Amino acid sequence: MSNSQTVKGVVALKKSEPVSVVDIVIPAPGPGEAVVQVQSCGVCHTDLHYREGGINDEFPFLLGHEAAGVVESVGEGVTEVAPGDFVVLNWRAVCGDCRACDRGEPWYCFATHNATQKMTLTDGTELSPALGIGAFAEKTLVAAGQCTKVDPEARAAAVGLLGCGVMAGVGAAINTGAVTRGKSVAVIGCGGVGAASIVGSALAGASPIIAVDIDDRKLETARELGATHTVNSSQVDPVEAIREIVGHDGSEGADVVIEAVGRPETWKQAFYARDLAGVLVLVGVPTPDMTVPDIPLIDVFGRGGALKSSWYGDCLPKRDFPMLVDLYRQGRFDLDAFVTEEIGIGDIEAAFEKMHHGDVLRSVVVL
Repeated sequence: MSNSQTVKGVVALKKSEPVSVVDIVIPAPGPGEAVVQVQSCGVCHTDLHYREGGINDEFPFLLGHEAAGVVESVGEGVTEVAPGDFVVLNWRAVCGDCRACDRGEPWYCFATHNATQKMTLTDGTELSPALGIGAFAEKTLVAAGQCTKVDPEARAAAVGLLGCGVMAGVGAAINTGAVTRGKSVAVIGCGGVGAASIVGSALAGASPIIAVDIDDRKLETARELGATHTVNSSQVDPVEAIREIVGHDGSEGADVVIEAVGRPETWKQAFYARDLAGVLVLVGVPTPDMTVPDIPLIDVFGRGGALKSSWYGDCLPKRDFPMLVDLYRQGRFDLDAFVTEEIGIGDIEAAFEKMHHGDVLRSVVVL
């Protein structure tokens, strides 16, 4: 293959086996494609889901998707980015032509696209890039629409996290939940996505902002990031605690409750922790076997409001990424707080283990 390159990348070869650092082949970009020299990539729980076969069984996977880097080359017809541009990668390159895009809601695009060509192992075996990106690698091939230009002076390890978890959380609050000043917010689950929901709520001027988790370390971090109250749900009923904080006499719930765990029991807590006509936002990702908990239909009717799912924080990367990077550069959005540690490309298995134990918000691979 002419002009192809061989670089190092992290691949899950078989289900539930440790990942391997191997040589991979990056083709020259074709029409609508770009090759990006990766500078950083966050270790997201979705990567672990891929390794465990929780997404699909299209092994081998080239893992990594929460990344920032510099465009090295572009293919025919690419005008939105050029070689030398500093970009954050996204996994929702909108098509511009589907029914969602046509009605002016491109953040719901139903036909997002990725690079057409495949990256491969050196023996020609095609790789499945995680979320169409595959950025645990020195370089990766993506659709040009997956590249969003941002301020080149920004720290790659921090702003790359907008590519998935941080954007999902901030967007769940601001975009999906429509949090505004004066609204009360509760966030159930204060890992990376939940912590970002707290930051988004604080940016929007919400008050109170209630962080709920079973880990006191995460609750302390949540308070540092803008939570006004914390609730350890292993010790008290979180629904009663949220109502007591918001309504003082326990008669009200929060205007917006963001569920960032993705489990039936916490979704049910979120449902009942809303005020009348309140909004429940599900941003935690459930597994396929989970079902909606047993809730009387009269309660769904009687409480009113809205039950929403948040896809990627309902973000539009070209709109939201530059704005959030500007807030970061102004010192108004502490993206650095999400970078618990910087690691090498060979340290991803150890990062997965730290994730299991709740020791990190994000481990970030720096290349």
